[in-house]
Amino acid sequence: MKNDISIPVFDLKDCAPGTDFIIKKFEGSDVFEAALRPHRLTAYKICLLLEGEVSNYVDFKEYTAVAPALLFVSPGQVFQHTSTSWHKMVHISFYKDFLMSEAQGILSCWECLFDQVVLPVKSKNVLKELETYAHLIEQEFVHRRPQRDLVVRNLLNAFIIAAARQGTCETKILQMDSSQNKIVKQFNNLTDEHFLKHTQVSQYADMLYISPGHLNDLIKMATGRTAKQIIDEKRVMEAKRLLFWGRHSAKEIASHLNIEDDAYFNRFFKKHTGQTPALFLKHSREKYNEYPDKVNVL
Repeated sequence: MKNDISIPVFDLKDCAPGTDFIIKKFEGSDVFEAALRPHRLTAYKICLLLEGEVSNYVDFKEYTAVAPALLFVSPGQVFQHTSTSWHKMVHISFYKDFLMSEAQGILSCWECLFDQVVLPVKSKNVLKELETYAHLIEQEFVHRRPQRDLVVRNLLNAFIIAAARQGTCETKILQMDSSQNKIVKQFNNLTDEHFLKHTQVSQYADMLYISPGHLNDLIKMATGRTAKQIIDEKRVMEAKRLLFWGRHSAKEIASHLNIEDDAYFNRFFKKHTGQTPALFLKHSREKYNEYPDKVNVL
């Protein structure tokens, strides 16, 4: 993420130059050293855990997944692998633009899968379906067949839809026309990129050439939350990540979020979380045994 002040960022393009997608199979207990350190990703990541179990921190919570299960990590989240037990897993990473546009429209809530982090695969039929898609994707990717990316995109869309069918969000189809759906997606993309700098709904409305009221109506129809709530949620989440993983003062984090002073930052944080930054840090580290203090991330 741009303007990050402490947490390393791993770019998919560094692992797979020239592509917006990668798939890898893993079996064993060794983990790349870099994955044992707190870091962010630039791409979406889905892992299909076939055997064994793994434990990871995602943002400031630790999750343990027992096979069979799906794991989801979004760009910007702070991720750290914490277990070294034996497991068998398929890793899939991709940029959002790699998905077929048709699937982004139909499966407009596909990103809500990533809010679940760990999703148990409860049906053998679903596991078989996911394994089949993953195998076909791997074959296309490895053998570089003609029209490889087109085939991989379609298979990836099918994989995500199969996962969403058994998730808590299922497949929420927005009752909006294509132009409205496009605006919602553009707003999400713009806020992901600019939430540190632009904090007002009117700024995003100007970028999208619509009125703030119309933008807010569309966002509320799509998400059940106002546009301002979504902007503020992303800013609060960034503050939580930096508080939990970093060693920064309220003044430094306020500056990172383009907030005028640390006093206002404290009020902003408490308004949206119900607790001060100091209290959040104390409670979260007590809950998770102060794990971040056991590693030197700076």
